[in-house]
Amino acid sequence: MLLSEQEILRRQKREELMRMGIEPYPAEEFVVNAYAADILKNYENNKIDYKHVTMAGRLMGFRIMGSAAFAEFQDSTGRIQLYFRRDDLCPGEDKTLYNTVFKKLLDIGDMIAVTGFVFTTQTGEISVHVQEFKILNKSLRPLPVVKRDEDGNVHDGFTDPELRYRQRYVDLIVNPEVRDIFIKRARIITTMRSFFDASGWLEVETPVLQSIHGGAAARPFTTHHNALDLGLYLRIATELHLKRLIVGGFEGVYEFGKLFRNEGMDRTHNPEFTTVELYVAYKDYLWMMKMTEQVLEKVALAVNGTTKAVFGDVELDFAGPYPRLSITDAIKQYTGLDVETLDEVAIREQCRAWGMEVNESMGKGKLIDEIFGEKVEANIIQPTFIIDHPVEMSPLTKKHRTKKGMVERFELFVNGREVANAYSELNDPIEQKERFEDQLRLKEKGDDEAMEMDDDFIRSLEYGMPPTAGIGIGIDRLTMLLTNNASIQEVIFFPQMRPEKKAVIAQESDYVTAGVPAVWVPALQKMNILTIEQLKSANANKIFNDLGGMRKKLKIDEKMPQLDDVKAWVA
Repeated sequence: MLLSEQEILRRQKREELMRMGIEPYPAEEFVVNAYAADILKNYENNKIDYKHVTMAGRLMGFRIMGSAAFAEFQDSTGRIQLYFRRDDLCPGEDKTLYNTVFKKLLDIGDMIAVTGFVFTTQTGEISVHVQEFKILNKSLRPLPVVKRDEDGNVHDGFTDPELRYRQRYVDLIVNPEVRDIFIKRARIITTMRSFFDASGWLEVETPVLQSIHGGAAARPFTTHHNALDLGLYLRIATELHLKRLIVGGFEGVYEFGKLFRNEGMDRTHNPEFTTVELYVAYKDYLWMMKMTEQVLEKVALAVNGTTKAVFGDVELDFAGPYPRLSITDAIKQYTGLDVETLDEVAIREQCRAWGMEVNESMGKGKLIDEIFGEKVEANIIQPTFIIDHPVEMSPLTKKHRTKKGMVERFELFVNGREVANAYSELNDPIEQKERFEDQLRLKEKGDDEAMEMDDDFIRSLEYGMPPTAGIGIGIDRLTMLLTNNASIQEVIFFPQMRPEKKAVIAQESDYVTAGVPAVWVPALQKMNILTIEQLKSANANKIFNDLGGMRKKLKIDEKMPQLDDVKAWVA
Protein backbone atom coordinates (compact mmCIF):
# COMPACT_ATOMS: atom_id res chain seq x y z
CA MET A 1 0.00 0.00 0.00
CA LEU A 2 1.41 3.36 -1.04
CA LEU A 3 1.05 5.97 1.69
CA SER A 4 0.90 9.71 1.26
CA GLU A 5 3.76 11.82 2.53
CA GLN A 6 1.60 12.92 5.49
CA GLU A 7 0.74 9.34 6.41
CA ILE A 8 4.37 8.28 6.25
CA LEU A 9 5.41 11.23 8.42
CA ARG A 10 2.75 10.45 11.05
CA ARG A 11 3.90 6.85 11.25
CA GLN A 12 7.44 8.05 11.77
CA LYS A 13 6.24 10.31 14.60
CA ARG A 14 4.46 7.35 16.17
CA GLU A 15 7.72 5.38 16.13
CA GLU A 16 9.64 8.32 17.57
CA LEU A 17 7.16 8.64 20.47
CA MET A 18 7.65 4.97 21.25
CA ARG A 19 11.44 5.31 21.12
CA MET A 20 11.10 8.11 23.67
CA GLY A 21 9.13 5.80 25.97
CA ILE A 22 5.82 7.56 25.33
CA GLU A 23 2.91 5.16 24.65
CA PRO A 24 0.85 6.72 21.82
CA TYR A 25 -2.15 4.48 22.65
CA PRO A 26 -2.31 4.22 26.47
CA ALA A 27 -4.83 1.89 28.10
CA GLU A 28 -5.42 3.47 31.51
CA GLU A 29 -8.51 5.48 32.45
CA PHE A 30 -8.40 9.27 32.31
CA VAL A 31 -11.02 10.96 34.50
CA VAL A 32 -12.57 14.09 32.95
CA ASN A 33 -14.20 16.77 35.09
CA ALA A 34 -14.98 19.52 32.55
CA TYR A 35 -16.30 19.92 29.02
CA ALA A 36 -15.91 22.66 26.45
CA ALA A 37 -19.58 23.63 26.18
CA ASP A 38 -20.00 23.78 29.95
CA ILE A 39 -16.93 25.99 30.38
CA LEU A 40 -17.96 28.42 27.64
CA LYS A 41 -21.50 28.67 29.03
CA ASN A 42 -20.78 28.98 32.76
CA TYR A 43 -17.24 30.27 33.33
CA GLU A 44 -18.01 33.99 33.44
CA ASN A 45 -20.67 33.48 36.11
CA ASN A 46 -18.82 30.90 38.19
CA LYS A 47 -15.06 31.19 37.74
CA ILE A 48 -14.15 29.47 40.99
CA ASP A 49 -15.33 26.07 39.68
CA TYR A 50 -12.80 26.15 36.85
CA LYS A 51 -9.54 26.56 38.79
CA HIS A 52 -8.61 22.96 38.06
CA VAL A 53 -10.02 21.23 34.99
CA THR A 54 -9.17 17.97 33.27
CA MET A 55 -10.34 17.43 29.73
CA ALA A 56 -9.91 14.94 26.90
CA GLY A 57 -10.43 15.46 23.19
CA ARG A 58 -8.93 16.06 19.79
CA LEU A 59 -6.53 18.73 18.54
CA MET A 60 -8.11 20.61 15.63
CA GLY A 61 -5.53 23.35 15.02
CA PHE A 62 -2.24 24.95 16.18
CA ARG A 63 -0.67 28.37 16.40
CA ILE A 64 2.87 27.92 17.70
CA MET A 65 4.72 31.10 18.71
CA GLY A 66 8.13 30.05 19.98
CA SER A 67 7.88 29.23 23.67
CA ALA A 68 4.08 29.46 23.72
CA ALA A 69 1.25 28.15 21.58
CA PHE A 70 -2.50 28.17 21.14
CA ALA A 71 -4.47 25.14 19.97
CA GLU A 72 -8.07 24.50 19.03
CA PHE A 73 -9.41 21.58 21.08
CA GLN A 74 -12.60 19.59 20.45
CA ASP A 75 -14.32 17.29 22.91
CA SER A 76 -17.72 15.59 22.74
CA THR A 77 -19.55 18.88 23.46
CA GLY A 78 -17.74 21.42 21.28
CA ARG A 79 -14.54 23.39 20.82
CA ILE A 80 -12.42 25.57 23.10
CA GLN A 81 -9.01 27.22 22.88
CA LEU A 82 -6.02 25.80 24.74
CA TYR A 83 -2.95 27.81 25.75
CA PHE A 84 0.44 26.05 26.15
CA ARG A 85 3.49 27.68 27.72
CA ARG A 86 6.82 25.88 27.58
CA ASP A 87 7.95 26.76 31.11
CA ASP A 88 4.65 25.57 32.60
CA LEU A 89 4.86 22.21 30.84
CA CYS A 90 8.60 21.88 31.47
CA PRO A 91 9.50 23.74 34.70
CA GLY A 92 12.96 22.14 34.87
CA GLU A 93 15.92 22.18 32.51
CA ASP A 94 14.54 19.47 30.23
CA LYS A 95 12.23 21.12 27.66
CA THR A 96 11.73 18.00 25.54
CA LEU A 97 8.01 17.68 26.26
CA TYR A 98 7.33 21.05 24.66
CA ASN A 99 10.16 21.45 22.14
CA THR A 100 9.97 17.94 20.72
CA VAL A 101 6.75 16.17 21.72
CA PHE A 102 4.35 19.10 21.48
CA LYS A 103 5.94 21.12 18.66
CA LYS A 104 7.23 18.32 16.44
CA LEU A 105 5.39 15.08 17.17
CA LEU A 106 1.77 16.21 17.58
CA ASP A 107 -0.58 16.70 14.63
CA ILE A 108 -4.08 17.92 13.95
CA GLY A 109 -6.39 15.02 14.77
CA ASP A 110 -4.32 13.64 17.65
CA MET A 111 -6.21 13.03 20.88
CA ILE A 112 -4.80 14.38 24.13
CA ALA A 113 -5.76 14.80 27.78
CA VAL A 114 -5.04 18.15 29.45
CA THR A 115 -5.02 19.48 33.00
CA GLY A 116 -5.04 23.19 33.77
CA PHE A 117 -7.20 26.18 34.63
CA VAL A 118 -9.61 28.37 32.71
CA PHE A 119 -8.85 32.04 32.01
CA THR A 120 -9.81 34.78 29.59
CA THR A 121 -7.23 35.98 27.06
CA GLN A 122 -6.49 39.64 26.34
CA THR A 123 -8.78 39.39 23.33
CA GLY A 124 -11.60 38.15 25.55
CA GLU A 125 -11.59 34.49 24.53
CA ILE A 126 -12.28 31.92 27.23
CA SER A 127 -9.40 29.43 27.14
CA VAL A 128 -7.74 26.66 29.12
CA HIS A 129 -4.19 27.29 30.33
CA VAL A 130 -2.61 23.82 30.07
CA GLN A 131 -0.25 22.79 32.85
CA GLU A 132 0.00 19.12 31.88
CA PHE A 133 -0.91 17.12 28.79
CA LYS A 134 -0.83 13.47 27.79
CA ILE A 135 -1.14 11.80 24.41
CA LEU A 136 -4.16 9.50 24.22
CA ASN A 137 -4.10 8.59 20.53
CA LYS A 138 -1.73 9.32 17.65
CA SER A 139 -3.78 9.88 14.49
CA LEU A 140 -2.20 8.28 11.42
CA ARG A 141 -4.44 9.90 8.80
CA PRO A 142 -4.73 13.67 8.29
CA LEU A 143 -8.18 15.17 8.76
CA PRO A 144 -9.73 17.29 6.01
CA VAL A 145 -8.89 20.92 6.72
CA VAL A 146 -12.19 22.76 7.14
CA LYS A 147 -11.69 26.51 7.37
CA ARG A 148 -14.18 28.75 9.12
CA ASP A 149 -14.12 32.53 9.07
CA GLU A 150 -15.02 34.84 11.95
CA ASP A 151 -18.71 34.68 10.99
CA GLY A 152 -18.71 30.87 11.08
CA ASN A 153 -18.87 30.45 7.31
CA VAL A 154 -17.20 27.25 6.08
CA HIS A 155 -14.56 27.19 3.35
CA ASP A 156 -12.93 24.09 1.83
CA GLY A 157 -15.36 21.95 3.81
CA PHE A 158 -15.69 18.19 3.91
CA THR A 159 -18.88 18.33 1.87
CA ASP A 160 -18.84 15.53 -0.72
CA PRO A 161 -21.94 13.44 0.20
CA GLU A 162 -20.47 10.09 -0.79
CA LEU A 163 -17.33 10.66 1.27
CA ARG A 164 -19.36 11.98 4.22
CA TYR A 165 -21.68 8.97 4.30
CA ARG A 166 -18.88 6.42 3.80
CA GLN A 167 -16.65 8.09 6.39
CA ARG A 168 -19.27 9.30 8.85
CA TYR A 169 -16.62 9.23 11.59
CA VAL A 170 -14.70 11.97 9.75
CA ASP A 171 -17.93 13.85 9.00
CA LEU A 172 -18.77 13.95 12.73
CA ILE A 173 -15.29 15.20 13.62
CA VAL A 174 -15.00 18.07 11.15
CA ASN A 175 -18.68 19.03 10.72
CA PRO A 176 -20.01 19.58 14.27
CA GLU A 177 -23.49 20.49 12.99
CA VAL A 178 -23.93 16.88 11.80
CA ARG A 179 -23.68 15.68 15.39
CA ASP A 180 -26.64 17.90 16.29
CA ILE A 181 -28.83 16.05 13.78
CA PHE A 182 -28.26 12.76 15.56
CA ILE A 183 -28.69 14.28 19.01
CA LYS A 184 -32.11 15.49 17.85
CA ARG A 185 -32.87 12.07 16.37
CA ALA A 186 -32.16 10.48 19.75
CA ARG A 187 -34.37 13.09 21.43
CA ILE A 188 -37.26 12.17 19.10
CA ILE A 189 -37.02 8.54 20.20
CA THR A 190 -36.62 9.25 23.92
CA THR A 191 -39.58 11.66 23.89
CA MET A 192 -41.80 9.07 22.22
CA ARG A 193 -40.60 6.37 24.60
CA SER A 194 -41.34 8.56 27.62
CA PHE A 195 -44.84 9.33 26.29
CA PHE A 196 -45.60 5.66 25.64
CA ASP A 197 -44.16 4.52 28.98
CA ALA A 198 -46.15 7.18 30.86
CA SER A 199 -49.28 5.83 29.15
CA GLY A 200 -48.57 2.36 30.57
CA TRP A 201 -47.58 0.69 27.30
CA LEU A 202 -44.81 -1.90 27.25
CA GLU A 203 -41.71 -1.71 25.06
CA VAL A 204 -41.01 -5.12 23.51
CA GLU A 205 -38.79 -6.85 20.94
CA THR A 206 -39.94 -9.13 18.15
CA PRO A 207 -38.02 -11.33 15.65
CA VAL A 208 -36.05 -9.80 12.78
CA LEU A 209 -35.74 -13.19 11.05
CA GLN A 210 -39.16 -14.46 10.00
CA SER A 211 -40.39 -17.46 8.03
CA ILE A 212 -43.24 -15.41 6.52
CA HIS A 213 -42.96 -11.76 5.54
CA GLY A 214 -46.05 -9.82 6.50
CA GLY A 215 -47.47 -6.65 7.97
CA ALA A 216 -46.84 -4.51 4.90
CA ALA A 217 -46.81 -4.57 1.11
CA ALA A 218 -43.12 -4.74 0.26
CA ARG A 219 -40.43 -6.94 -1.27
CA PRO A 220 -38.37 -8.67 1.43
CA PHE A 221 -34.71 -9.50 1.79
CA THR A 222 -34.01 -13.23 2.04
CA THR A 223 -31.42 -15.16 4.01
CA HIS A 224 -30.75 -18.75 5.06
CA HIS A 225 -30.60 -20.39 8.48
CA ASN A 226 -27.89 -23.06 8.22
CA ALA A 227 -28.71 -25.02 11.37
CA LEU A 228 -32.39 -25.35 10.44
CA ASP A 229 -31.70 -25.47 6.68
CA LEU A 230 -34.47 -22.93 6.36
CA GLY A 231 -35.01 -19.92 4.12
CA LEU A 232 -35.95 -16.81 6.10
CA TYR A 233 -36.89 -13.19 5.48
CA LEU A 234 -35.70 -10.02 7.17
CA ARG A 235 -38.84 -8.45 8.57
CA ILE A 236 -40.66 -5.80 6.57
CA ALA A 237 -42.84 -4.84 9.56
CA THR A 238 -43.24 -5.65 13.26
CA GLU A 239 -47.04 -5.59 13.09
CA LEU A 240 -48.09 -9.22 13.15
CA HIS A 241 -45.92 -10.21 16.11
CA LEU A 242 -46.97 -7.15 18.10
CA LYS A 243 -50.65 -8.00 17.55
CA ARG A 244 -49.95 -11.53 18.78
CA LEU A 245 -48.89 -9.88 22.06
CA ILE A 246 -52.20 -8.00 22.23
CA VAL A 247 -53.90 -11.39 21.84
CA GLY A 248 -51.71 -12.58 24.73
CA GLY A 249 -53.19 -9.97 27.06
CA PHE A 250 -50.97 -6.89 26.91
CA GLU A 251 -53.11 -3.78 26.60
CA GLY A 252 -50.48 -1.70 24.84
CA VAL A 253 -47.15 -2.67 23.26
CA TYR A 254 -44.63 -0.80 21.12
CA GLU A 255 -41.30 -1.46 19.44
CA PHE A 256 -38.61 0.77 18.00
CA GLY A 257 -36.99 -1.40 15.38
CA LYS A 258 -35.19 -1.78 12.10
CA LEU A 259 -37.21 -2.85 9.08
CA PHE A 260 -35.81 -4.10 5.79
CA ARG A 261 -37.42 -3.68 2.38
CA ASN A 262 -35.67 -4.83 -0.78
CA GLU A 263 -36.75 -1.89 -2.88
CA GLY A 264 -35.43 1.27 -4.49
CA MET A 265 -33.12 3.81 -2.90
CA ASP A 266 -33.55 7.56 -3.20
CA ARG A 267 -33.55 10.70 -1.06
CA THR A 268 -36.46 9.43 1.06
CA HIS A 269 -35.93 5.65 0.94
CA ASN A 270 -33.22 3.51 2.50
CA PRO A 271 -33.58 -0.30 2.40
CA GLU A 272 -32.85 -0.48 6.13
CA PHE A 273 -34.89 2.02 8.12
CA THR A 274 -36.27 2.64 11.61
CA THR A 275 -39.89 2.79 12.74
CA VAL A 276 -41.85 2.66 15.94
CA GLU A 277 -45.02 0.57 15.90
CA LEU A 278 -47.61 0.89 18.66
CA TYR A 279 -50.73 -1.22 19.32
CA VAL A 280 -53.31 -0.35 21.98
CA ALA A 281 -56.32 -2.51 22.84
CA TYR A 282 -59.89 -1.15 22.99
CA LYS A 283 -59.05 1.82 20.74
CA ASP A 284 -59.77 2.72 17.11
CA TYR A 285 -58.18 4.82 14.38
CA LEU A 286 -60.08 7.94 15.45
CA TRP A 287 -58.50 7.72 18.90
CA MET A 288 -55.13 7.01 17.27
CA MET A 289 -55.32 10.26 15.27
CA LYS A 290 -55.71 12.26 18.50
CA MET A 291 -52.86 10.35 20.17
CA THR A 292 -50.62 10.96 17.12
CA GLU A 293 -51.25 14.70 17.32
CA GLN A 294 -50.34 14.69 21.00
CA VAL A 295 -47.10 12.73 20.67
CA LEU A 296 -45.82 14.61 17.60
CA GLU A 297 -46.53 17.95 19.26
CA LYS A 298 -44.46 16.84 22.27
CA VAL A 299 -41.69 15.57 20.00
CA ALA A 300 -41.49 18.85 18.06
CA LEU A 301 -41.31 20.83 21.30
CA ALA A 302 -38.60 18.55 22.71
CA VAL A 303 -36.45 18.78 19.58
CA ASN A 304 -36.79 22.44 18.58
CA GLY A 305 -38.54 24.14 21.51
CA THR A 306 -41.58 24.91 19.35
CA THR A 307 -44.27 23.02 17.47
CA LYS A 308 -43.06 24.70 14.28
CA ALA A 309 -40.23 23.36 12.12
CA VAL A 310 -38.60 24.98 9.11
CA PHE A 311 -38.13 22.62 6.18
CA GLY A 312 -36.56 24.29 3.16
CA ASP A 313 -38.68 27.35 2.47
CA VAL A 314 -41.74 25.94 4.29
CA GLU A 315 -42.72 26.34 7.93
CA LEU A 316 -44.45 23.21 9.21
CA ASP A 317 -46.62 23.22 12.33
CA PHE A 318 -47.05 20.02 14.31
CA ALA A 319 -49.59 21.48 16.73
CA GLY A 320 -52.89 19.63 16.46
CA PRO A 321 -55.55 19.14 15.37
CA TYR A 322 -54.54 18.10 11.83
CA PRO A 323 -56.91 18.23 8.84
CA ARG A 324 -58.60 14.94 7.87
CA LEU A 325 -59.21 14.16 4.21
CA SER A 326 -60.38 10.86 2.68
CA ILE A 327 -58.13 9.45 -0.05
CA THR A 328 -60.95 9.62 -2.62
CA ASP A 329 -61.80 13.22 -1.70
CA ALA A 330 -58.11 14.11 -1.92
CA ILE A 331 -57.90 12.67 -5.44
CA LYS A 332 -61.05 14.53 -6.46
CA GLN A 333 -59.76 17.78 -4.94
CA TYR A 334 -56.40 17.71 -6.74
CA THR A 335 -57.29 15.93 -10.02
CA GLY A 336 -61.04 16.35 -10.49
CA LEU A 337 -61.40 12.57 -10.85
CA ASP A 338 -64.18 10.92 -8.82
CA VAL A 339 -62.75 7.41 -8.41
CA GLU A 340 -65.69 6.30 -6.27
CA THR A 341 -67.98 6.35 -9.33
CA LEU A 342 -65.56 4.55 -11.70
CA ASP A 343 -64.74 0.87 -12.08
CA GLU A 344 -61.28 -0.66 -12.31
CA VAL A 345 -61.13 -0.53 -16.13
CA ALA A 346 -62.08 3.15 -16.31
CA ILE A 347 -59.55 4.12 -13.65
CA ARG A 348 -56.81 2.16 -15.42
CA GLU A 349 -57.61 3.92 -18.72
CA GLN A 350 -57.41 7.31 -17.01
CA CYS A 351 -54.04 6.40 -15.48
CA ARG A 352 -52.70 5.51 -18.92
CA ALA A 353 -54.09 8.75 -20.34
CA TRP A 354 -52.02 10.57 -17.72
CA GLY A 355 -48.95 8.58 -18.79
CA MET A 356 -48.77 6.53 -15.60
CA GLU A 357 -47.24 3.03 -15.68
CA VAL A 358 -50.01 0.61 -14.67
CA ASN A 359 -50.70 -3.04 -15.49
CA GLU A 360 -53.47 -5.63 -15.35
CA SER A 361 -52.32 -6.97 -11.96
CA MET A 362 -53.40 -3.72 -10.30
CA GLY A 363 -56.90 -3.82 -8.85
CA LYS A 364 -59.02 -0.74 -8.18
CA GLY A 365 -57.49 -0.15 -4.78
CA LYS A 366 -53.94 -0.37 -6.11
CA LEU A 367 -54.81 2.05 -8.93
CA ILE A 368 -56.30 4.53 -6.45
CA ASP A 369 -53.12 4.27 -4.39
CA GLU A 370 -50.98 4.89 -7.50
CA ILE A 371 -53.05 7.96 -8.47
CA PHE A 372 -52.72 9.37 -4.98
CA GLY A 373 -48.96 8.88 -5.02
CA GLU A 374 -48.51 10.32 -8.50
CA LYS A 375 -50.97 13.21 -8.45
CA VAL A 376 -51.85 14.16 -4.90
CA GLU A 377 -49.33 13.53 -2.11
CA ALA A 378 -46.82 16.20 -3.22
CA ASN A 379 -49.55 18.83 -2.62
CA ILE A 380 -50.01 17.95 1.05
CA ILE A 381 -47.56 20.12 2.99
CA GLN A 382 -48.89 20.69 6.52
CA PRO A 383 -49.51 17.58 8.67
CA THR A 384 -52.68 16.00 7.28
CA PHE A 385 -54.45 12.69 7.92
CA ILE A 386 -55.42 10.93 4.68
CA ILE A 387 -58.17 8.60 5.87
CA ASP A 388 -60.45 5.78 4.71
CA HIS A 389 -58.44 3.75 2.19
CA PRO A 390 -59.56 0.96 -0.20
CA VAL A 391 -59.93 -2.54 1.27
CA GLU A 392 -57.63 -4.02 -1.39
CA MET A 393 -54.68 -1.90 -0.20
CA SER A 394 -55.31 -2.57 3.50
CA PRO A 395 -55.53 -6.32 4.15
CA LEU A 396 -54.97 -5.99 7.92
CA THR A 397 -57.54 -3.26 8.55
CA LYS A 398 -61.16 -3.30 9.69
CA LYS A 399 -63.79 -2.44 7.12
CA HIS A 400 -65.16 1.05 7.49
CA ARG A 401 -68.21 1.19 9.71
CA THR A 402 -70.13 3.38 7.18
CA LYS A 403 -68.23 3.49 3.84
CA LYS A 404 -68.53 0.40 1.64
CA GLY A 405 -65.28 -0.80 0.06
CA MET A 406 -63.16 1.27 2.45
CA VAL A 407 -61.31 0.54 5.66
CA GLU A 408 -60.62 2.49 8.84
CA ARG A 409 -57.10 3.56 8.07
CA PHE A 410 -55.14 6.79 7.99
CA GLU A 411 -51.77 7.84 6.69
CA LEU A 412 -50.16 10.99 8.05
CA PHE A 413 -48.59 13.07 5.29
CA VAL A 414 -46.22 15.98 5.91
CA ASN A 415 -44.46 17.95 3.17
CA GLY A 416 -45.62 15.50 0.52
CA ARG A 417 -44.37 12.35 2.27
CA GLU A 418 -45.96 9.62 4.38
CA VAL A 419 -44.74 9.77 7.97
CA ALA A 420 -47.19 7.42 9.71
CA ASN A 421 -49.68 4.67 8.87
CA ALA A 422 -52.45 3.50 11.23
CA TYR A 423 -55.52 1.25 11.38
CA SER A 424 -58.45 0.09 13.33
CA GLU A 425 -56.98 -3.40 13.34
CA LEU A 426 -58.87 -6.27 11.74
CA ASN A 427 -59.58 -8.87 14.45
CA ASP A 428 -62.08 -11.17 12.70
CA PRO A 429 -60.05 -14.33 11.92
CA ILE A 430 -62.42 -15.50 9.17
CA GLU A 431 -62.29 -12.20 7.34
CA GLN A 432 -58.53 -11.90 7.90
CA LYS A 433 -58.02 -15.27 6.23
CA GLU A 434 -60.14 -14.15 3.27
CA ARG A 435 -58.05 -10.99 2.98
CA PHE A 436 -54.85 -13.04 2.90
CA GLU A 437 -56.38 -15.21 0.20
CA ASP A 438 -57.13 -12.06 -1.82
CA GLN A 439 -53.46 -11.13 -1.43
CA LEU A 440 -52.41 -14.54 -2.74
CA ARG A 441 -54.54 -13.97 -5.84
CA LEU A 442 -52.83 -10.62 -6.39
CA LYS A 443 -49.46 -12.36 -6.05
CA GLU A 444 -50.54 -14.87 -8.72
CA LYS A 445 -51.38 -11.92 -10.99
CA GLY A 446 -47.79 -10.67 -10.58
CA ASP A 447 -47.94 -8.33 -7.57
CA ASP A 448 -44.61 -9.12 -5.87
CA GLU A 449 -45.48 -6.84 -2.92
CA ALA A 450 -48.63 -8.78 -1.96
CA MET A 451 -48.65 -10.47 1.45
CA GLU A 452 -48.42 -14.18 2.09
CA MET A 453 -50.76 -16.34 4.14
CA ASP A 454 -49.77 -16.37 7.83
CA ASP A 455 -51.59 -19.34 9.35
CA ASP A 456 -50.13 -18.80 12.82
CA PHE A 457 -51.36 -15.21 12.89
CA ILE A 458 -54.83 -16.42 11.90
CA ARG A 459 -54.63 -19.00 14.71
CA SER A 460 -53.75 -16.24 17.19
CA LEU A 461 -56.82 -14.23 16.10
CA GLU A 462 -58.98 -17.31 16.58
CA TYR A 463 -58.13 -17.13 20.29
CA GLY A 464 -59.50 -13.57 20.26
CA MET A 465 -57.88 -10.16 19.83
CA PRO A 466 -59.72 -7.21 21.37
CA PRO A 467 -60.61 -4.16 19.27
CA THR A 468 -57.21 -2.54 18.70
CA ALA A 469 -55.69 0.56 17.13
CA GLY A 470 -52.19 0.34 15.64
CA ILE A 471 -49.73 2.77 14.10
CA GLY A 472 -46.29 2.81 12.54
CA ILE A 473 -44.25 6.03 12.49
CA GLY A 474 -41.14 6.44 10.35
CA ILE A 475 -38.35 7.75 12.59
CA ASP A 476 -36.03 8.61 9.69
CA ARG A 477 -38.57 10.74 7.82
CA LEU A 478 -39.73 12.45 11.01
CA THR A 479 -36.11 13.29 11.80
CA MET A 480 -35.68 14.74 8.30
CA LEU A 481 -38.66 17.05 8.84
CA LEU A 482 -37.57 18.23 12.28
CA THR A 483 -33.93 18.83 11.32
CA ASN A 484 -34.50 20.42 7.88
CA ASN A 485 -32.84 17.65 5.87
CA ALA A 486 -34.15 16.70 2.44
CA SER A 487 -32.10 13.48 2.21
CA ILE A 488 -32.69 10.40 4.37
CA GLN A 489 -28.95 9.66 4.17
CA GLU A 490 -28.32 12.77 6.30
CA VAL A 491 -30.27 11.36 9.26
CA ILE A 492 -28.94 7.78 9.19
CA PHE A 493 -25.46 7.30 10.63
CA PHE A 494 -24.42 4.71 8.05
CA PRO A 495 -26.79 4.67 5.05
CA GLN A 496 -26.67 1.83 2.56
CA MET A 497 -24.26 2.49 -0.34
CA ARG A 498 -22.71 0.66 -3.23
CA PRO A 499 -19.36 -1.02 -2.42
CA GLU A 500 -16.52 1.46 -2.39
CA LYS A 501 -14.44 1.39 -5.53
CA LYS A 502 -10.83 0.71 -4.68
CA ALA A 503 -8.43 2.93 -6.54
CA VAL A 504 -5.96 0.97 -8.66
CA ILE A 505 -2.46 2.16 -7.76
CA ALA A 506 -0.61 3.00 -10.96
CA GLN A 507 2.60 1.18 -11.84
CA GLU A 508 5.65 2.95 -13.26
CA SER A 509 4.70 1.72 -16.75
CA ASP A 510 1.27 3.37 -16.41
CA TYR A 511 2.88 6.76 -15.74
CA VAL A 512 5.28 6.28 -18.65
CA THR A 513 2.37 5.43 -20.97
CA ALA A 514 0.73 8.68 -19.84
CA GLY A 515 3.84 10.55 -20.95
CA VAL A 516 5.68 10.91 -17.62
CA PRO A 517 9.43 10.14 -17.82
CA ALA A 518 10.29 7.32 -15.41
CA VAL A 519 12.69 9.52 -13.46
CA TRP A 520 9.78 11.70 -12.27
CA VAL A 521 7.47 8.86 -11.20
CA PRO A 522 8.82 8.62 -7.59
CA ALA A 523 8.30 12.38 -7.22
CA LEU A 524 4.65 12.15 -8.33
CA GLN A 525 4.07 9.25 -5.97
CA LYS A 526 5.57 11.20 -3.07
CA MET A 527 3.18 14.03 -4.03
CA ASN A 528 0.32 11.51 -3.48
CA ILE A 529 -0.55 11.27 -7.17
CA LEU A 530 -0.99 7.52 -7.03
CA THR A 531 -3.39 6.82 -9.90
CA ILE A 532 -3.63 7.94 -13.50
CA GLU A 533 -7.07 9.38 -12.70
CA GLN A 534 -5.47 11.61 -10.06
CA LEU A 535 -2.79 12.66 -12.54
CA LYS A 536 -5.31 13.58 -15.23
CA SER A 537 -7.42 15.62 -12.81
CA ALA A 538 -4.45 17.44 -11.22
CA ASN A 539 -3.46 21.05 -11.78
CA ALA A 540 -0.41 21.21 -14.06
CA ASN A 541 0.86 24.46 -12.52
CA LYS A 542 0.74 22.97 -9.01
CA ILE A 543 2.54 19.81 -10.12
CA PHE A 544 5.21 21.92 -11.82
CA ASN A 545 5.73 24.06 -8.72
CA ASP A 546 5.83 21.07 -6.34
CA LEU A 547 8.25 19.12 -8.53
CA GLY A 548 11.01 21.62 -7.79
CA GLY A 549 10.90 20.94 -4.06
CA MET A 550 10.47 17.20 -4.54
CA ARG A 551 13.44 17.11 -6.95
CA LYS A 552 15.66 18.48 -4.20
CA LYS A 553 14.17 16.26 -1.51
CA LEU A 554 14.63 13.06 -3.52
CA LYS A 555 17.97 14.27 -4.96
CA ILE A 556 16.83 13.66 -8.53
CA ASP A 557 19.77 14.41 -10.81
CA GLU A 558 17.69 15.48 -13.78
CA LYS A 559 16.88 18.81 -15.38
CA MET A 560 13.43 20.13 -14.44
CA PRO A 561 10.74 19.48 -17.08
CA GLN A 562 9.13 22.46 -18.78
CA LEU A 563 5.61 23.55 -17.78
CA ASP A 564 4.35 22.54 -21.22
CA ASP A 565 5.75 19.04 -20.61
CA VAL A 566 3.80 18.77 -17.35
CA LYS A 567 0.65 20.04 -19.06
CA ALA A 568 1.04 17.19 -21.55
CA TRP A 569 1.15 14.67 -18.66
CA VAL A 570 -2.26 15.78 -17.35
CA ALA A 571 -3.90 16.34 -20.75
